[in-house]
Amino acid sequence: MSLLLDLDDVRLESGSTGLAVHGEVDFDVATRLARAGSVWLDGQPDGTRVIFDLSAVIGVSSAALSVLLEWTRSARLAGMTLESVRLPVALVRLTQLAGLDRLLPLDQAA
Repeated sequence: MSLLLDLDDVRLESGSTGLAVHGEVDFDVATRLARAGSVWLDGQPDGTRVIFDLSAVIGVSSAALSVLLEWTRSARLAGMTLESVRLPVALVRLTQLAGLDRLLPLDQAA
């Protein structure tokens, strides 16, 4: 894993399969997190299969969902396939309430 962003309470890492977020995502860091992930996605080859792992995100935050949606858009524009989105149970519930579960290949974390 390579460290893309390291803020006080949030860390973004990239690996061979995609992006992983650790920590509490709020609106203070969401823009920087979305931008750092989008830059990484833009640098990947067309046809890459990618996983977004937010299973280590603490708490329930619509900011985390906004980051996820931005990355999903960036991946699709770059010709990538979103293979899986890993979320903690609380974020899965928020995604379901927002009706986004039908648009994303969710893989609920324990």
